[in-house]
Amino acid sequence: MSVEEVFVHVGLDDFDSPLGGCTTHLASILVEHLDHEVEFIDYPNLVRLNPNIPWKTRGNGAVALRFKVSRAKLDEVLSLVFRTANSYVHEIGLHPKSQPCIAVYTSVVRGIDRRLRWLSGKAVRDVIALDVALRTAERAGVLVKPVVEGRLRGVIGALAAIGNPLDDCDYTYELIAYRDRRYWGLRDRLVDYESVVEMDKATRNATFLNVDYEVGKALITPRGPDPVLFGIRGEDPEVLVDALRVVRCGEPIDRWLIFRTNQATDAHLVRVRSLGEVRVYRSVIAEGIVTSRPRVLRGGHVIVTISDGVNSIDVAAYEQTGRLTKVLKMLMPGDRVIVYGGVRPSSSRHGPTINLERIIVLEAIPEKLVHNPWCPMCGKTMKSKGRKAGYICKHCKITLPPSARVVVELDRSSITGTYYPPPRAYRHLMKPPERIGRENTGKPVKMVPCWHQP
Repeated sequence: MSVEEVFVHVGLDDFDSPLGGCTTHLASILVEHLDHEVEFIDYPNLVRLNPNIPWKTRGNGAVALRFKVSRAKLDEVLSLVFRTANSYVHEIGLHPKSQPCIAVYTSVVRGIDRRLRWLSGKAVRDVIALDVALRTAERAGVLVKPVVEGRLRGVIGALAAIGNPLDDCDYTYELIAYRDRRYWGLRDRLVDYESVVEMDKATRNATFLNVDYEVGKALITPRGPDPVLFGIRGEDPEVLVDALRVVRCGEPIDRWLIFRTNQATDAHLVRVRSLGEVRVYRSVIAEGIVTSRPRVLRGGHVIVTISDGVNSIDVAAYEQTGRLTKVLKMLMPGDRVIVYGGVRPSSSRHGPTINLERIIVLEAIPEKLVHNPWCPMCGKTMKSKGRKAGYICKHCKITLPPSARVVVELDRSSITGTYYPPPRAYRHLMKPPERIGRENTGKPVKMVPCWHQP
């Protein structure tokens, strides 16, 4: 690279708003404006952060734009970014809870400061205090630009997006198409379901989570007031462009853009060695022994308790997770399991709880059924004479001791295995089974010629 050029990483977060805004939508506008001014070195990175943060906006995603530009044009380009972001917020309207921020990191080399990488890894799996984020930005030489003075929470996501260039981890792609301004606020997207099914079958193994066939539902369309019309997730950007051409819409597509992302990678999960390491707002992989019978709550939610011999915690599967509730109902005390999920904090009604995303039943102990013995004379079932008093045949008057009871063990090994929720219950970071063993690593070798429009 010429000494007259500089690498620029622009982080964006919290431009999502109940009034209609979306951080990825702003990114698509910035790409359009910057396309002839800079050289993009990667697709925009859509980095999903900790899904358990209670104050998150929708999918808790932040975006990083990465490009090269001459030093002579740097100030002009950054001014364009700031003006565009401010105009966007002004047009949408600033929601009282929104704290949109921009962060800018520049360097003469392509790499990212190790402190930003640390913060990004923590932001995906844990909670970060604002003062920690601001200190990290200062030490790494990052320019922080809130849209509204004093509203700085969005800086955490903006820094986290910059700090994760997806160069040493699994990644996927998403092509997001956006609605014409006239359709914003309408919850129903005019996307033809049959065309989504057609697209899903034509791109099988290269795209995922397009349709939930169990309930006949397209999964590519959101339902909020945001500008997103639909998003197609997949392994290959070229296939995503082909998939876009198959989907039929009853409303115009205003623009579209391909993102490289950590979605569907399980990046949020951390394996703990014991249940004593489980902390609220984190997502964990934990092993334990079931110690309670399943408890079915109003609404169809199911809870069991697991233990590692020292510590215990509740595990919950919610009605919408479908088959996971059925699995929990089949568990018995003594079964050994590995659970995956986010940790919900205590309330007045329950302690800390792992909200189940996936479960592996490692061992299902035999179920013991105890029956009264049969009379050796007439073959009829004998009656109990009382606790520890043995059995008597009402017809033959024969008695037998308590040890004569019949114990039958039922093999339950058939329920061992790995269980996933139905496609409709997936959150952004959860890895679907079709991706296991197909992980991507490293940066893409080459960007496809047409990765955004306009």
